[in-house]
Amino acid sequence: MTSILSNFARLIPALALTSPANTMKADTATNKTLFGFQASNHPPAWEVVNDDVMGGVSTSQFQVLTNGCTVFSGMVRLENNGGFASVRSAPLREILTGFAAFVLRVRGDGRSYKFSVRTGVSFDTPLYQCSFTTKPGEWEEYRLPFKDFVPTFLGRILTDVPPLNPAKVTSVGFLISDKQEGPFKLEVAWIKASARAGK
Repeated sequence: MTSILSNFARLIPALALTSPANTMKADTATNKTLFGFQASNHPPAWEVVNDDVMGGVSTSQFQVLTNGCTVFSGMVRLENNGGFASVRSAPLREILTGFAAFVLRVRGDGRSYKFSVRTGVSFDTPLYQCSFTTKPGEWEEYRLPFKDFVPTFLGRILTDVPPLNPAKVTSVGFLISDKQEGPFKLEVAWIKASARAGK
């Protein structure tokens, strides 16, 4: 009996050492980091696209902060039929086949934003969007299932195109178009793809 207890006691540290590794492997299998801005020392190669392309006067920028995150900020203006600001990533290198949702860690200002996804590079490519509303000054994680993304073009919802296909995702981005004039600020810590659609 003493020998059995002694062997079990030696086994406990080994189990404690292997558990974190198993957890990390499981996390790697279910999540893929697409953008981890904490490790970036240079501004990410994202492109700002505001309503000035249609005659509006809204402004925005996307830059790295000293805390290792990025911030999408600016001013939404409604003049000249404007009212939106957006930013989109460089082409993704990852293939998202087998994944079911995007997960974002952000800190907002209480305004509503849209996470946007493109599946092509031409102008007439549909823009898939999923909305989320932030809490002022609080870091939160948002899980956005692929099935909840709505295809749009120039702000209009499309009904004759297929649902978002993760295998065709070429870039992602953020958009603010809540029809409210004023400043906005959205900090982004990371963007991941998850194999789980739900929590």
